[in-house]
Amino acid sequence: MGFSSALQGRAAHEALLIRQDTELRLLETMKRCLTQKAKCDKEYAVSLTSVAQQGLKIDRMDELQGSHITKAWKIFMDEIEHTSKQIKSNAEQLDIVCQDKLTTLYQDKRKARKLYQEEHSKITTQFSHLSEEVARKKSEYQKHLEYYKLLRTRFEEHYIKSGRSGRKLDDVRDKYQKACRKLHLAHNEYVLLISEAIEVEKDFRTILLPGLLEHQQSLQENFILSWRNLINDVAKLGDFTSEKFKEIQNRIETNVNNINPAEEYREFTEKHKTSPTTPVIFQFDESLIEDTLGKLQANTLTVDNLTVDWLKTKQTDLENSIKEIQEKINKLCLENGNGVQHITQSTTTPTTTTPTSITSSTPSLNGINGSTKELNRSSKELNTVRCQERQMLKLLEMIKSALNDVGCEELPSGCDDLSVDQNFIENNVNQEQPMTLSTNRPLYEEEWFHGVLPREEVVRLLRNEGDFLVRETTRNDESQIVLSVCWNGHKHFIVQTTAEGHYRFEGPAFPSIQELILHQYQSEMAVTGRSGAVLRKPVLRERWELSNDDVILLDKIGRGNFGDVYKARLKSSKKEVAVKTCRMTLPDEQKRKFLQEGRILKQYDHPNIVKLIGICVQKQPIMIVMELVPGGSLLMFLRKNANTLTIKQMMAMSRDAAAGMRYLESKNCIHRDLAARNCLIGTENIVKISDFGMSREEEEYIVSDGMKQIPIKWTAPEALNFGKYTSLCDVWSYGILVWEIFSKGGTPYSGMSNSRARERIDAGYRMPAPDNAPQEMYRLMLKCWSYEPESRPHFDEIYTVVDTLLICTKD
Repeated sequence: MGFSSALQGRAAHEALLIRQDTELRLLETMKRCLTQKAKCDKEYAVSLTSVAQQGLKIDRMDELQGSHITKAWKIFMDEIEHTSKQIKSNAEQLDIVCQDKLTTLYQDKRKARKLYQEEHSKITTQFSHLSEEVARKKSEYQKHLEYYKLLRTRFEEHYIKSGRSGRKLDDVRDKYQKACRKLHLAHNEYVLLISEAIEVEKDFRTILLPGLLEHQQSLQENFILSWRNLINDVAKLGDFTSEKFKEIQNRIETNVNNINPAEEYREFTEKHKTSPTTPVIFQFDESLIEDTLGKLQANTLTVDNLTVDWLKTKQTDLENSIKEIQEKINKLCLENGNGVQHITQSTTTPTTTTPTSITSSTPSLNGINGSTKELNRSSKELNTVRCQERQMLKLLEMIKSALNDVGCEELPSGCDDLSVDQNFIENNVNQEQPMTLSTNRPLYEEEWFHGVLPREEVVRLLRNEGDFLVRETTRNDESQIVLSVCWNGHKHFIVQTTAEGHYRFEGPAFPSIQELILHQYQSEMAVTGRSGAVLRKPVLRERWELSNDDVILLDKIGRGNFGDVYKARLKSSKKEVAVKTCRMTLPDEQKRKFLQEGRILKQYDHPNIVKLIGICVQKQPIMIVMELVPGGSLLMFLRKNANTLTIKQMMAMSRDAAAGMRYLESKNCIHRDLAARNCLIGTENIVKISDFGMSREEEEYIVSDGMKQIPIKWTAPEALNFGKYTSLCDVWSYGILVWEIFSKGGTPYSGMSNSRARERIDAGYRMPAPDNAPQEMYRLMLKCWSYEPESRPHFDEIYTVVDTLLICTKD
């Protein structure tokens, strides 16, 4: 079904115009995107060239003379440069496609749409005029007919009254005849016009309108053909599987396959050939035994009442170890024998196979290489183990010989008969202070109990081997006590409860968790035999970790992503604070994100950053305690005081925000959610940056969990398009924040949806200046909204500009 028969109606005509407009917008989008792609490809080509040049800068190149690896690497880098040139060439051609072909197609399509609309309007106007003329003629006909009937009636009346003669009758007859003539002429004109209209309507319906639509369909299809060819050209320019790229890859693979391990170090070996290494001689330092009165002899084991037990234990340990090593040697010898047999069989298999079987034998070849590596590894391990056996046999022989020399004689005393200064011993023995234990206080008061601190946070605290702490977790709605230990990684042990209500791991049970932990710590026994984890040092709570009971919640003042926000009071100091709570039902991953704000804030100290007082993790709910900023949300403050705010006050707010963000930038902290709603207003209208739930302490952060919960209208284009966050993304958000301040709490991109705002921004749209905003501040906003991140100012520069403007602003 074609245009000529299907699209004659008015609604279809309007739909066709809308379709053409939409196609024109699609062409605009394609041109914008392909121009951006060409730019990205050129940048990629520049980066590849830089990589190739960097790859060829090898220190002490002369030392690698004759290296096959070096040769292959150089060719690899050369081919990367060729790839770069090819990508650059394709990008330049893509630019031409965008500037010439796409532009021409757009202009031609726009012109065709205009001509179609003009032609359609012309023929429909003609038909409309004819229809109006028919209606007009019909109206005239009706008027003449009515006039004719009137005069005919008059004539008949006069004719009857006055007979067939008379002056009055002649006048009436004359008027009657004139009306009759006009009626007949109107009749003929109407008949002719009806006949013409029938023909015109037929031509309009069967020739003119179908012809126009058929012609338009032909044009549209030709445009689609050109469009398809253009997209095909673009696709070819981005095809990395084309012959040119295949040739580059083939050259790389050919040179890599030319690497011969057996030849790689030939020149190197010849150049640096040296004599065998001189043996290192180890000798007993006899100066060590000068003051031992002959009791200790160089290179001789001492057997006395102090050492005999140790030597016998050492002898037993060595005998057991030698037995294990000999078993291992036997096993390795067996494996080596089988390996040699397997490789011999594989290498003697006939090679007269068809091309198909050659292809299918590739995995077997890989198997041979794998077997060879395994054999080499086993041989090396066998040599290592045999060396260990020889060393242990030597030590065992020395110990046996020393013990045999003593025989059944009474063992000599190892110590001289001297009085011992007990005070000296007590003052010089390094005794580690034991853990304190009090069974009279609850577990949550122990300094090494960290409450419901999430597992991810616990791992951050346990840094050294043997560090440990105790915490509480919930599994299947059941509360459990967990011992976390740093030991070959991080181990977490659930405290088991016996039927009698005691506590244990694998060893004895104790009536309290404190006694269980103290036993493990003092005995230095492994928590479990499998883990081997030993408790060496308790990790005490940080000064930031407050007890939940230290905080008295007062009034609810808000709601956050993780739970409610309260005004509260500290028991100890009676100080009023703000407390964020975390819902108990949230999973550990969400609790970890909640505590992330506290972890970030605890290391910051700046008048324009909200201060952290502590975190409460001793029990649910987890809480973050912060300074109470009396003015509340900056956004609400701006809206509430819109009629009284001065330019200088708003400049000061912008300066405060810049100062806080300058401090965060110096700490490599990306806020990611800077907005008026996430700033607080304190005494004397000081602004403090708050809400660090989305923050990251990195120079660059790539988002990996999608776009959910991202504030679209406050977020920089590169973060929305590529998920790439830097401090310059916060600069974009700062520009929106300043706009909010000078619009006194206005909504950015008012009336636009998130997707529409994002589309307009990518197209170059920027919000106009708020009413009465200083031109210098609006220029700063526009700089912050530069599409390219590197074109935006850093916060240090922003602070300097705003501070200078503030000084120059009158009250």
